[in-house]
Amino acid sequence: MLLPDMWNRSKVRLMVVLGLLVLILCGAQVESKKYMRCELTRVMVENYRFQKTLMSNWICLVEHESNLDTNKVTRNDNNSKNYGLFQINSKDYCAEGRKGGLCNMKCEDLSNDDISDDIACAKAIQQREGFKYWKGWNRYCRNTQNLPNLDVTCKLSTLSAAFRNPNYY
Repeated sequence: MLLPDMWNRSKVRLMVVLGLLVLILCGAQVESKKYMRCELTRVMVENYRFQKTLMSNWICLVEHESNLDTNKVTRNDNNSKNYGLFQINSKDYCAEGRKGGLCNMKCEDLSNDDISDDIACAKAIQQREGFKYWKGWNRYCRNTQNLPNLDVTCKLSTLSAAFRNPNYY
């Protein structure tokens, strides 16, 4: 009788350990979001007051930089990294592991589903350097014939800015 009892206790212990491991791994995951084109267009116009006239440039840029994925991180040849939806570079605009760079933020904060900080930094970059800062925009979006027609695909003209997000920029 001792052998089956020991086996059952071992089984229970194993289940507890596996359960705890699953909880730990789920808690450690970074929240990320992969947007659809029109969903991100709506969020950017309505929640963050992006100008409609520039939305095709922004969406084209994000599609070619991150494929609309908030969690994307890429390593560059110079050992810097690009983070998040707008692929913001760690060399100039953020710092790894601490706040810093021209946007005064942690790079890791750019690769989660809270895009308010990404947007604030991306708008600052665009005002400072223009869209030419982004290689994806230069390569794929600079020619206006390549820009998506968001008025047709996403009904851009029907969207209006609203103060839905208290942290809008």
